This record gives sequence, structure tokens and C-alpha cells, in this order.
Amino acid sequence: MLANRRVHRLKGGAVMAEWGPMRLLISSFLGKVPQQEMNLLAAEEAFKFLEVVARLKEALRKPWKDAPRLLQEPLGNKMLESVRSVGDSALTPMAAVAGTIADGVADFLFSKGLTKVIVNNGGDIAVRLMAPDSVRVGLRENVESEAFNKVVSLTPSNESENASFGIATSGLGGRSLTCGIASAATVVAKTASLADAAATAVANASFVEAPGVIRRPAETVDPQTDIPGISVTVQVERLDLKTRIEGISRSLSLAEKLVKNGKILGAMVTVDGECGMTSFFENHSS
Repeated sequence: MLANRRVHRLKGGAVMAEWGPMRLLISSFLGKVPQQEMNLLAAEEAFKFLEVVARLKEALRKPWKDAPRLLQEPLGNKMLESVRSVGDSALTPMAAVAGTIADGVADFLFSKGLTKVIVNNGGDIAVRLMAPDSVRVGLRENVESEAFNKVVSLTPSNESENASFGIATSGLGGRSLTCGIASAATVVAKTASLADAAATAVANASFVEAPGVIRRPAETVDPQTDIPGISVTVQVERLDLKTRIEGISRSLSLAEKLVKNGKILGAMVTVDGECGMTSFFENHSS
């Protein structure tokens, strides 16, 4: 059973909403003025979204190809469509759960006329901007590190448009299991739901068989996993340069296909200190 709901007012007007596995940081602004009361209302929306996920848990834990074509709840459908768009057969709709909840909360706030919204669901981030606002997001080259190695700038494409972005990272040591060898695979998309699913798939694509890569069936690592029977990476060490570069190449090959098909904006992938990225990150990060 999920633990008690907790909502914390933070300095600067942000709100932290916690319930069971969800730890959501909510920030919103009208101009430059933080809107904490609206953030408190958004926290209640987040709890409702998590209740929906709990009700649909059985369907959402099935491989996306086996999930019902249409779910009764829009939230569940968005999760399903995001993983279907990415196409990784190892994914279930749960691969998009954190990003989809972040999107729902961000859309709720933006619909109230706020000009800048940032919702961070454990590293899966939904951003909504009214021009000319912009956001800078720190990037990690290792999901287990707290240090930011780069920064990506997100801004509306022109002064007359609003903008929606999602940014998510997957990799070894993250909250979810991974099939690959990437230390971190970060994806930017138009929604956090798509970014969440795509980051998982791009990280999975980095797998290269090598002596230092150890894999086990997912259910032996996490008995509650939604991907039983899938081999996941549990340890990576002593990777040579060729293996690291090959892992990055495999991830970026998938990322480029997703960019070409309009599913994501770009990706940055790191394998044991080696880093590669698509043109979006080359043009928007520092």
C-alpha cells in the first residue's frame, strides 16, 4: 500500500509532493513571481494521476504490444502511445510513467495561465514556457553522480510561440533497470512522456557484449519488475575504448532515427566517460 501523502512548501515558492514511489518537485511562475498556491493545487493533481496509474497497473505492466489498444484513462493512453512511438519491444507503458505524470502536472499549471512551469519527477522533467521565458537544465554524464557536467538551454523557437519540452535520463544505476551499458542517456522531446520512454530505449540500445558486462534476468534483480524474462545489465567494468564508442554509436543510431521520425529532439549518451550527442545537444548545451 502506498505511504502517506506529503506536501512540503519550499523556499522560493516551489512545492515537493511525495507519495509512495513519487517524489515531485513543482515550480511555476507568473512572470518572475513564484506561484506556490498554484503549486499546492498541482500537487493534488499529481496524487490523482498516481491513483490512475495504480488502477491501471495490470495493463500498464504488460509489454506495449500486448497492452490493450485503447485504455479507458487518457493518462494510461499517453503512456502506451509514448512507448509505442519509441518501438522498443522491451518496454511496457510503465517506461513512461514518471514523465507522463510530470506532463500532466505541468499541463494543469500551464492551462491556468502561468508563464513558466518546471515539474521534476525524480529526474524526468516537464517544462512549459511562454515566450520569451527560457530554462537551463543541468545534465549528468553518470546517473549515479550528483554533479552536472553540461547544461542544455530550452527556449521557445520564436517570440510568438509557447513551448513544451520534456527531458529524461536513463542508464546504469538509475531508478529503472537498463539493458545497456550507458552511464547516462539523456533525451529531449516535446513531452516528458516521450522523453522518458525514449531515454529508456536509447540507453537499452547501448548494449555491447564484452567481458566486463554482466547481465541477469530482470526478475532476479527486482522480483517486482515489469520486464520479467528480459536480461538487464547489473555490472560494467574495464570497458575498452572500442566498446565504449560502439555503445554510444548504437544508442545514437536509434536516437537519430527517433529525431528523423519527429519523436524526439535529440539525445546525449555517455559510456564510461566517453560522450556523444546529436545536433540538438551540440547546438543547445554548454
